[in-house]
Parts: sequence; structure tokens; C-alpha cells
Amino acid sequence: MALSEQRLIESPAFVTALRFLAVNLQGEFDGNPRLARMLASHQRWLLSQAGFALYLEYDPANPPSGLTAGRLKQMITEVNVASRNTVLNFLDQLLSYRFIRVAGDAHRRPRRFEATEISQQAMWKWLAANLAALDQIDAGDRFATYCATPALFRIVQPRVARLCIDDRRWREPPERVAIFLWTEAGGLVMDELIRRIEPGSEQAQGYDIGRVDARALAGHFMMSRTHLQRLLRKAVEIGCLAWHDDQKKTHLWLKKDYLEEYCRWQAVKFAILDTVFEEARHG
Repeated sequence: MALSEQRLIESPAFVTALRFLAVNLQGEFDGNPRLARMLASHQRWLLSQAGFALYLEYDPANPPSGLTAGRLKQMITEVNVASRNTVLNFLDQLLSYRFIRVAGDAHRRPRRFEATEISQQAMWKWLAANLAALDQIDAGDRFATYCATPALFRIVQPRVARLCIDDRRWREPPERVAIFLWTEAGGLVMDELIRRIEPGSEQAQGYDIGRVDARALAGHFMMSRTHLQRLLRKAVEIGCLAWHDDQKKTHLWLKKDYLEEYCRWQAVKFAILDTVFEEARHG
């Protein structure tokens, strides 16, 4: 039986699963920073998932299908995720970094794109990491089943992408979650905050996530120090984080209610993924 949102939220292992995922995703960033930054904001996550779903759904016997600029624009703009120009700029970036390539005749219109091997591997790993995170909650065998059944990838990813994009609760994160997720490289910062949570370390002030060296962290994530400091300052102002010492501003608490809000948002995606995966593996 798939894990529901409520079961995920109530599980004492859910934070451990989110921490597991954050550590895994940071490892992927360290392995390929340029590609990881393409997913480091929620808007880019939605664009990437949508584009990959269209790519996997290509059926030569049923035109028009596949990833084209027009089809991606329609999918994204009809739910107000991004503007037409943002979609086109995103595709141009993917092309220039060779994360996608033109399929077939480059002079034929509309041009159809396909994911390159590095992008396919990255998306496969993203799905694998999320399934392994779910296994942390109930000691399941999703990851092992996924690895042993390659066909599941082409079934699960498009369904999960479309359901997540269609669900406004996931598509539009709560305001306090969005201050990180809806900004350039903000997803990397959020993963860093979650990675620093030690299970069972909750105190009255929240979770002690230690010293934050803004210069070093910004350099690692290839973002401006000013941008990171602005993010952290805003997060403190609206109650997501708190400084141990208002004067030095070097050590941070992650507030309990903020983590709970983030967990509720993540539970939407994980519940969708688990439902789709259970249907696919038994279907």
C-alpha cells in the first residue's frame, strides 16, 4: 500500500528520509554542478520534469508527440509556472550545455529534442534517490525493484511529473518554503539546511544547524554571497531560521514549525511518487 501524505507527515522517519535525500542530491551536485543547478530552483525543477516527461512520451506512430518548444510552452504556461520566453531560454541553455540535442532532421519544424545520456542518467538517479528515501520510512524495496526493472523509469517519471505539475500544492510552495525554492540556487541551500538536521536533536528553539559560513557556502554553490545573505536574512525575518547570536550572526537554528511546513509540502510529491510507483510495479 502506498504511503499517504498523512502517513508520511506522521512518520518519525520522514525527516530522516528527507535528510537522506538532501545528502544524496548534494552528492549529485558535487559530481555535476552545472547540471544540478538546472534543478536548483523549483521553477527549473518543474521545467525539467515537464520536458523530460514529454521526451519519454514520444511516440513516432502518434504525432505530434515528444519534446518540442511549443509543447513544453503549452504545458508550462497553462499553469503559470513560467513565461513563454523563460521556457525558450531554458531550452536554449539545455542545448548549449548539451543536456538535450535536436532529434532527427535539425531543419524540420517543429524541432523535436531528446535528452542526452548525461541528462537521462541524472533523471534516473533523481528518481532512484527519491524511491530510496521512501524506503527509509517503511523499510520497503522500491529502490531494489526500480533497479531490477528498467522499464519502470519510462512509466513512472512522466506520470509523477504531470501529477506534480497539476497539483497546485506542490506547484506553488507555501510562502516560507518558496523563499528558498523559488530563487536561483535556493534549492541547494534548502538541501544544506535539511542535511544539517540531526535526528532527535530538537530543542525548544528548533534544530541547531551549526555555523553557516556564507562566503564558503556561496562559493560552493556558485552563487553570490550577497544573494545567500539576503536569503538567510529574509528567512530569519519571517521565522524560518533564527540566529544563536544576533550580533555575530554565524550560528543558526532551523525552526520546528518551518521544518513541519517543509515536510507537509514534500509529502505531496512523495505521496504522488509512491502511488504511481505502486501502480506501475503491480500493473
